[in-house]
Amino acid sequence: MRVLVTGGAGFIGSAIVRYLVGEERVQVLNVDKLTYASNLASVAPVSHDSNYALLKADICDPVRMAAAFADFQPDGVIHLAAETHVDRSITGSAAFIETNITGTYVLLEAARRYFENLSAKRRDTFRFLHVSTDEVYGSLGAEGMFTEETAYDPSSPYSASKAASDHLILAWHRTYGLPTIISNCSNNYGPYQFPEKLIPLMILNALDGKPLPVYGNGSNVRDWLYVDDHVRALFLILRRGQVGEKYNVGGRNEQTNLGVVERICELMDRFNPAGFSHRRHVCFVTDRPGHDQRYAIDASRLETELGWSAKETFDTGIEKTVRWYLDNRAWWESVRRGVYAGERLGLDGKRERPLAAVKRDAK
Repeated sequence: MRVLVTGGAGFIGSAIVRYLVGEERVQVLNVDKLTYASNLASVAPVSHDSNYALLKADICDPVRMAAAFADFQPDGVIHLAAETHVDRSITGSAAFIETNITGTYVLLEAARRYFENLSAKRRDTFRFLHVSTDEVYGSLGAEGMFTEETAYDPSSPYSASKAASDHLILAWHRTYGLPTIISNCSNNYGPYQFPEKLIPLMILNALDGKPLPVYGNGSNVRDWLYVDDHVRALFLILRRGQVGEKYNVGGRNEQTNLGVVERICELMDRFNPAGFSHRRHVCFVTDRPGHDQRYAIDASRLETELGWSAKETFDTGIEKTVRWYLDNRAWWESVRRGVYAGERLGLDGKRERPLAAVKRDAK
């Protein structure tokens, strides 16, 4: 099997590349623009494998995308290339519109023209999987979960751009017969995640003795999905998912943001004792605009129809994640020296204002 993966040097993308090449022995073409969030060190474990190839290209380039399909002749596409950080979308929405919407359109057109020229036998098995987010659904109240039928209600430029791309994916199936599938996942975490995101940022700040800033009062709830569980789901959906449909992927691991940070502090106290509790560095800062209160994924369809289930609980997954960052300094130190030093994003020219410190008695 030959799979074209877009964004394969990013966090989830590199995980699916390592999984497909290393465990499933699938031939992979990694199409990546190599933006700030890309890191070729994340695919280093398989980079010399004969089943792996890299194409540095922008999905917004129609000539390069058409050539990628023609040259590689994929049996399937897993489309992950996207701008993904909500905070960055607040102050730099143009890149999100360009990559997430225009880029998806360009890729769909390249896939459509390629698909139309395949033999009938290959058209029967070709699939285009678009990887999206639960953020397209907006915010939940205290009860309920997102299902595949939940109406879209995006709150940020990021989630709006992903919602638009989801609609393009469905339209290209309905209008042109392109065999597309959409997956909508909850918050991913795990090894190799770019440290602008909550969990790696808190681990590295705790390691450096820096403040651990929590938005608002820390009560926002997310459903956390370990990245290795997610990539197993993606390959399953690509192979066995129903064309024209959607599959929600979630870990059934709801946690408040404050609870996540406190759990990281507990693990850092165990694995990297500092003579005091790392919780002393937790502080609340002004919330970001449009911050959704709660996400929760109902993954019943994926579980019942395709037989998938998450292997990691939040406790097992977060422990593996903390240990990985402690054991892999070379990977994240190069990021911190180069493209991102841990500063707060999405302030739109405003200075960060601490609201309160969380005082904890320490040993």
